[in-house]
Amino acid sequence: MKLLAFHSPPLSEPAVCPTHGAYESRCFIGTSWVGCPACSVEAIEAEQAAAIATERAAKTAAWTRKIGTAGIPERFRDRRLSTYVATSDAQRRALAFAQAYADDFDSALKTGRSALFVGRIGTGKTHLAVGIGMQIMERDNRSVLFTTVMRAVRRVKDTWTKGSKETESGAVAALVFPDFLILDEVGVQFGSDTERLILFDILNERYERRRPTLLMSNLTVGEVAEHLGERVMDRLREDNGEFIPFDWESNRKGGVA
Repeated sequence: MKLLAFHSPPLSEPAVCPTHGAYESRCFIGTSWVGCPACSVEAIEAEQAAAIATERAAKTAAWTRKIGTAGIPERFRDRRLSTYVATSDAQRRALAFAQAYADDFDSALKTGRSALFVGRIGTGKTHLAVGIGMQIMERDNRSVLFTTVMRAVRRVKDTWTKGSKETESGAVAALVFPDFLILDEVGVQFGSDTERLILFDILNERYERRRPTLLMSNLTVGEVAEHLGERVMDRLREDNGEFIPFDWESNRKGGVA
């Protein structure tokens, strides 16, 4: 086998690139001459751009799948904490809580710290709840599920029908699995003993696994306690869980939901 000669210093000769014009070509080994350096830079940049585009497309596809499984209603998918407009001290306190909770979500995961948003319709509960969920999904790749109490209870009850493809334990596990569960419309359910027991099983298992849960209701804290029972309320209070009142007038006309 013929050995190739190394050139030190490298050979050089003038060359012309049809795109970039004259350049100095070099040969470091044998008879292999280096092509246009500008073309080489462009090729590297094009390869890097293609890799970035591929990665971005994969992230976009993953994000789309995540949004779909997160259950966040399409109307609220553009909500972010940064777009919540706080014009009163009470609104600023609610926003500060939501921002601090999202910023330090790792601590909430360690303790299972939960929260309850209570107040009138259109006061921004959903905006802040979704804003928390979006931040921890985008920043930390955390799993989030948004659902109503009625849908959660119905999912479990549907497993009792003949031919159901999902078991009761599987339905509960799907609600316990997410890092962050947002349960909306607390108190809208009928409030039967069976429904209370289902909801307690879901929240209790999340409590035991230290999975943070954010509940939202248009009722007062006292009315929520009547629907959930003191055992659930006690679990929500543990680990510095907070009840945040949204007791101002509806801002829905101003775009806050």
